[in-house]
Amino acid sequence: MPAAEVPHGKLLDETMAAYERLLQLLTNVRSPELLEANVTMAQMKLLMLVAAGDELAMSEIGAKLGVSLSTVSGLVDRLVDSGYAVRRESREDRRQVLVSTTPAGAAFLDRFQELGSSRLRELLGRLGTADLAQVRTAIELLTAAAAQGPLDKDRDAEPSSDRGRSK
Repeated sequence: MPAAEVPHGKLLDETMAAYERLLQLLTNVRSPELLEANVTMAQMKLLMLVAAGDELAMSEIGAKLGVSLSTVSGLVDRLVDSGYAVRRESREDRRQVLVSTTPAGAAFLDRFQELGSSRLRELLGRLGTADLAQVRTAIELLTAAAAQGPLDKDRDAEPSSDRGRSK
């Protein structure tokens, strides 16, 4: 059945299942040095969040990750202990604690992203020109959807490209 005839919900479920299969296959080729880094997924999320800006207040980190201040504190403690993050008091408000990455933390993230990009390039290199063009188009579509703003507010919204069409 052509994609245009498959109900949107079914196509979404099939796409998610294919994505999960891809992630499972890619998980099996993770670099050993990253697995030995002793950084949990929660710590990685925090590190990536902090690295995206100059520094963030602990309360901002908690809000963005959807966790309590005590959880953030524990995550930051472990990142500080491993040398990947530092914390300091805000100059404007001494009650506010700011967190930033260290050069070692930035290098760790760079290495993680570099390995991911390298693996993706290798995987994409296995595709023919036409298939590679389809993947590029799909990534451009996902990028455009992400650029529309936060996802939570649109959770129940109808897909923009399908508005006005019957499902």
